Amino acid sequence: MLKFIRGKGQQPSAERQKLQRELFAFRKTVQHGFPHKPTALAWDPALRLLAIGTATGSVKVFGKPGVEFYGQHTNHDSSVTQLVFLPNEGRIVSLCDDNSLHLWEINEGCLEEVKSQALEGKLKKISAVCLESACEHLLLGTEGGNIYLLNLKTFEMADTIIYQDVVMQNVPEDYKINPGAVEAIAEQPGNPDRILIGYNRGLMVLWDRKTPGAEQTYISTQQLESVCWHKSGSRFASSHNDGSYAIWDASVGERPSEEPTTVYGPFPCKAVTKLLWRHAKKDDYMVFAGGMPRASYSDRHTITVQHGKRHVVFDFTSKVIDFFTVAIDPDDREFDEPEALIVLLEEELLAIDLLADDWRMLSLPYLVSLHASAVTCSQHISGVPQDLWQNIMLAGKKQTQDLYSDREWPVTGGKILGDATEGGEKASRELLLTGHEDGTVRFWDASGIALQPLYKFGSAQLFSGEEIAIEGSNGAPDEEEDEDEWPPFRKVGAFDPYSDDPRLAVKKVALCPMSGTLVVAGTAGSVIVAKINSDSVDKEVEVTPMNIVLDRDGFVWKGHDQLTPRGGTLSFAPGFQPNSLFQLHPPAAITALALHAEWGLVAAGTAHGLALFDYIRRKGVLTKCTLNPNDLSGAGDAPISRRKSFKKSLRESFRRLRKGRSTRQADKRGAHSTSPTAVTPTDPRKKDGIARLLVRCSVNTG
Repeated sequence: MLKFIRGKGQQPSAERQKLQRELFAFRKTVQHGFPHKPTALAWDPALRLLAIGTATGSVKVFGKPGVEFYGQHTNHDSSVTQLVFLPNEGRIVSLCDDNSLHLWEINEGCLEEVKSQALEGKLKKISAVCLESACEHLLLGTEGGNIYLLNLKTFEMADTIIYQDVVMQNVPEDYKINPGAVEAIAEQPGNPDRILIGYNRGLMVLWDRKTPGAEQTYISTQQLESVCWHKSGSRFASSHNDGSYAIWDASVGERPSEEPTTVYGPFPCKAVTKLLWRHAKKDDYMVFAGGMPRASYSDRHTITVQHGKRHVVFDFTSKVIDFFTVAIDPDDREFDEPEALIVLLEEELLAIDLLADDWRMLSLPYLVSLHASAVTCSQHISGVPQDLWQNIMLAGKKQTQDLYSDREWPVTGGKILGDATEGGEKASRELLLTGHEDGTVRFWDASGIALQPLYKFGSAQLFSGEEIAIEGSNGAPDEEEDEDEWPPFRKVGAFDPYSDDPRLAVKKVALCPMSGTLVVAGTAGSVIVAKINSDSVDKEVEVTPMNIVLDRDGFVWKGHDQLTPRGGTLSFAPGFQPNSLFQLHPPAAITALALHAEWGLVAAGTAHGLALFDYIRRKGVLTKCTLNPNDLSGAGDAPISRRKSFKKSLRESFRRLRKGRSTRQADKRGAHSTSPTAVTPTDPRKKDGIARLLVRCSVNTG
């Protein structure tokens, strides 16, 4: 039968199929949000471009807002481990975990891979990368201890190799042991012929490539993590796996000029994975990742910034991948003078304004984490009226005025060609609303290339509970910094994977752009109706209960409790302010939502039925239960097992099949029977049950 039905169906013509391909030829254009599993970071100080590599082989380059380039390695399973910009050339070299090197160029608005190279062999596994200041060669340190040179013009390996055995010839006899893999390579400022080679087990050698030969040898008793030169080139710093860093005089060998500093000692600390030493006119900056005490703070993801007497430990909610500082004038040969610290984390990108007195965060124009809290629903709205748009923007600025610095975004590379609306009025105003697990609704500007956050509405302020954190006027939980706390932590970032109460999760959201009415429906049967307001108000929000299963006497709810509404007068900042709240019983998750702003009505549906609410008069209009009268166990209070329901469906199908066969056989036997009438057995229980079901239904509809 199925083959017969398919055969009779009209097949689309070739012209129709071609038209369908043209009409529905979807293709990727712009990528929003934060990249999945970032693994590498690079910065071009000349062109002021930022690059990010990912675990899936993607390379993404960002400049000023609206300038974005995307590239993809052919091997999607190969993770990008390092990225190196060739300054002022618009080219970038990527190193993947399969030990392959790739050269990328920005050509005609796209990122193209033009050349590739690979080193084979376990001892040739690349462990450190350094770019010459002349940009002619890329120095590649390997796990075998040798250093190879990659010619960037031909993208072929040069004949010159710095062998570990040759470097070790001038090392004191007591330390002529295998120093391990090349952990770091750094060119001496002002002297491009000299490079500092750092080996895994703590040995460091200042190597003169012109002679060639070792100028000085520096010996540390701790495993090496990173090295960084001072701007003058006369000193350098090294960080180690015991949580310490040391300052070395380049002209004096063997021992550091000062005793190694363990900032958060004396107890065992985690490794300082990377350190930057930035020379400034007033006081130098020391920036390093890690170094926390193992016993008490080993689970923290931190970056410490020290500048004179100032000392802050930036505490993040996800792992630190890499970081760099942005100099005010990259051509200044005397001072580094950083203006910002850019940090790539596993779940977000952060920027710290180092010129501000309080080192606030910089507002991101792109790469904002959509999943700062898990996204549970969304709505897209186009053609937003100008007055609503302005009110949302003003409310959003007031939320973040104490959270972000006013300084401009420092990544300003590139130009937007043919964009007449840049800096002017938007041609179309489009909003993206996202509901989140923490009970917030976030408003995003979806009008341009970059998805920018505008405003955040929090529903947690209407409910009370031990686990619910109340947000302040800036949209973030109120936290007071303890000045006497050590280490001096400061929580930064928007990514928060944990929800205070799972019942706060937003399931449905609706916005009427003409009336400025927002409806937020949650997991615990609560529906909030809010209106836009440009002024702060203090008021009490009335709660209206609505029982969907009022006529079902035998119904028993076995799920979670409803959220407890907060009583009394509440203070609301400018933005969307709740006017009414209605609570459905049973408090199941809202599965459907509809708003009719002209009539002032909101309809909400759950697994048990639906309710209609008049939010102007703040009264319920009607409730309708859609449960089967014979099943009053409480729908929606437990997860449905797909496996169990599928097996049950199959079992019932086979039973019907066997029943149908037996019925057909009985009909054949009855046709040859001499009895004039066939007697059909009747089950009185079935008949009575059908009668009861019909009566119950007729009562509901009446």
